[in-house]
Amino acid sequence: MASISPIDLQKALKGAEYPAGRDDLVAPAKDNGADDTLVEKLADATADEFDGPNDVQKAVFGNA
Repeated sequence: MASISPIDLQKALKGAEYPAGRDDLVAPAKDNGADDTLVEKLADATADEFDGPNDVQKAVFGNA
């Protein structure tokens, strides 16, 4: 399985509106054809709400 890139994350979250909760991001990711691994990382994110794409990227990739 290929690793997930920030570009994959951006494509998966196309059309998402912020602030958004985990469930608000999982649905568009699935609709946009995101890899199952990416969907799982979004669903398992520790934050309950994200203010924007940068917050999501930090949660998925663990970078500060």
